[in-house]
Amino acid sequence: MTATAQGAVLGARTKTSGCQALGALPDPSCTPGQVIADATKDKICVPGYAKSVRNVTESVKNSVYREYGIASHKAGEYEVDHLVSLELGGSNDISNLWPEAAEPTRGFHEKDKVENYLHDQVCSGGLSLSQAQQEIARNWLPIYTLLK
Repeated sequence: MTATAQGAVLGARTKTSGCQALGALPDPSCTPGQVIADATKDKICVPGYAKSVRNVTESVKNSVYREYGIASHKAGEYEVDHLVSLELGGSNDISNLWPEAAEPTRGFHEKDKVENYLHDQVCSGGLSLSQAQQEIARNWLPIYTLLK
């Protein structure tokens, strides 16, 4: 991981337009993932942590939609989601955000289950925080398949 002023980047963000979701995964050139540098197991496992660090403005959300070429959408069709969830120390930086669709299945509802599972694994000591961050940023779908 490379450190920046915002946190640790899980990959290089090389595009800011023309982004294309790859099924249930974001475009890694636009959304490589980023974590808060000082996020630790002790911090993220405190109830209310994610709410205390959540800070994505409407203008940033609109930028995310624009980068992915989404000019309009219905309520509930997408959510601007954190690739590495806040519960896993993910950053609010645009390099960690993407418009995740609700449908088809394996959309944001299913990813939420993976986020909760990985958070529980980290907090119980079954998985390191770094490993959980890498797993969800790389490809969360195999974990979802195991949880079904």
